[in-house]
Amino acid sequence: MNIYVAISATIALALSIFSFPLLNNFYLLKLTPATTTNLEADLVVTNGVIFTGDDSLLFADSMAIKNGRIVSVGNYSAVHQLAADGTNVLNLQGKVVVPGFIDSHVHFIPGGLQMARVKLRGVNHKDEFVRRVKEAVKNSKKGSWILGGGWNNDLWGGDLPMASWIDDITPHNPVWLSRMDGHMGLANSVALQLVGITNLSEDPNGGTIMRTSSGEPTGLLIDAAMKLILPWIPEVSVDERREALLRASNLALSRGVTTVVDFGRYYPGESVQLSWEDFADVYQWASYSEKMKIRVCLFFPLETWSSLADLINKTGHVLSDWVYLGGVKAFADGSLGSNSALFHEPYADEPHNYGLQVMELESLLSMTMASDKSGLQVAIHAIGDRANDLVLDMYKSVVVTTGKRDQRFRIEHAQHLASGTAARFGDQGIVASMQPQHLLDDADSARKKLGVDRAERESYLFQSLLANNALLALGSDWPVADINPLCAIRTAMKRIPPGWDNAWIPSERISLTDALIAHTLSAARACFLENDVGSLSPGKIADFVILSTSSWEDFAAEVSASIEATYVSGVQAYP
Repeated sequence: MNIYVAISATIALALSIFSFPLLNNFYLLKLTPATTTNLEADLVVTNGVIFTGDDSLLFADSMAIKNGRIVSVGNYSAVHQLAADGTNVLNLQGKVVVPGFIDSHVHFIPGGLQMARVKLRGVNHKDEFVRRVKEAVKNSKKGSWILGGGWNNDLWGGDLPMASWIDDITPHNPVWLSRMDGHMGLANSVALQLVGITNLSEDPNGGTIMRTSSGEPTGLLIDAAMKLILPWIPEVSVDERREALLRASNLALSRGVTTVVDFGRYYPGESVQLSWEDFADVYQWASYSEKMKIRVCLFFPLETWSSLADLINKTGHVLSDWVYLGGVKAFADGSLGSNSALFHEPYADEPHNYGLQVMELESLLSMTMASDKSGLQVAIHAIGDRANDLVLDMYKSVVVTTGKRDQRFRIEHAQHLASGTAARFGDQGIVASMQPQHLLDDADSARKKLGVDRAERESYLFQSLLANNALLALGSDWPVADINPLCAIRTAMKRIPPGWDNAWIPSERISLTDALIAHTLSAARACFLENDVGSLSPGKIADFVILSTSSWEDFAAEVSASIEATYVSGVQAYP
């Protein structure tokens, strides 16, 4: 595969020597002399290997930018015609340039908040888990909540944490620590007592209170059961959320991310109003006060579809150069790590457990139908194979009722697909919004929870989806996983989990070009933004990333480059 990519890239670059002047002359010939003068570039980027993402001209060595948009792409002999005395010239010195990455699934403000809380991602031992909580207690006032998250019990052998792990070190502070997937959390005994969860408490619909063999709560709450504790946690202040946005934006830019699709503070058990509060208090404030650094496409809880439809009718989808109103999101099931993803067959380690259906199908169908009739894009979280089939069936039913148009229905995660389901994505035109980094966390646990044969038939079917003409959009699900497109692209190409020597399901690996497109142009198409971002072609916004490598062949072989600089609207935003 690497040889093929290297040969293809070499041929493309060789052909570009002859074709670029013709192509760019074509662009320039469309301009009258007066227009050409008006298009004197603010910035000319040259002497690089520019991956445009545009099939009509996949590679270039130069591009010209004016007023934040690309006006020409090709070789320097043509592009430099748009340079004038005031034009800045950026010599790439052979470096590789790609379009600004689009992260198709984040929880942006929660991620920024988590950066200032107890960090448990990557902890692989119980003692370290306890140590980090103890350290947080030292720096907290008596009675204040200790908040954090990111833990993954699979990293320390699979044992689920219990309140008893931390009760002795948190006698005066309620604690809530969410699992990395956001579908399970640990409360200490102070918190359980505060909110009134006892051995007599009943499981809510779509959720589970984990219990000991004697019926006592362990401290773990799954999916909808989290709503028993979340309302008790003090609301985060407006200033804290605004600071979280700025922290998150700086991190995203350092990773080459220039646009995110933000699903907000909406998890099972959370208030559906939190996303709206963040929209009003944070995003509108940042946009109006010119504090936005990256572009956001916002999705809101499905239950609030009518509010979003009313807002879009008044304002349109585009609120500014930075904020785009996307659509609505719902949950069909939970997560694999919490044994709450919904499957056709039971979990191998829990023979009576098929997972959880988080929302009743009748309600889900009704609100999806209403959203679609109002012209809203709908995205639904589905991880297990049964959940994915359920959502695909529902989308098909909606189309039959409301009519076929360019809906671009989305399924978020699409991690486990039964036989034939990948083809349904292509046949129905459904977006598969997936996060490769989850594969690294799930490879070992999926084999345990589903059995080896089942896990290797249906897990993270990137290539199968592409082969069936599905629109694949890649993201991170940050803060569940790290926001790092280069790592995600490497994972999609290589599929080698930590500690493994070989790829997990090697037939599902994809090429560098496919992975880049899935993190740029296809990600833009997945949320109706392809007219502005996603590729480096004339007319598009000049969001681009300079990589540390000067060899496309090395990049294709190892994807070991780092982010050297990130440009937003043709202006350097990082470092």
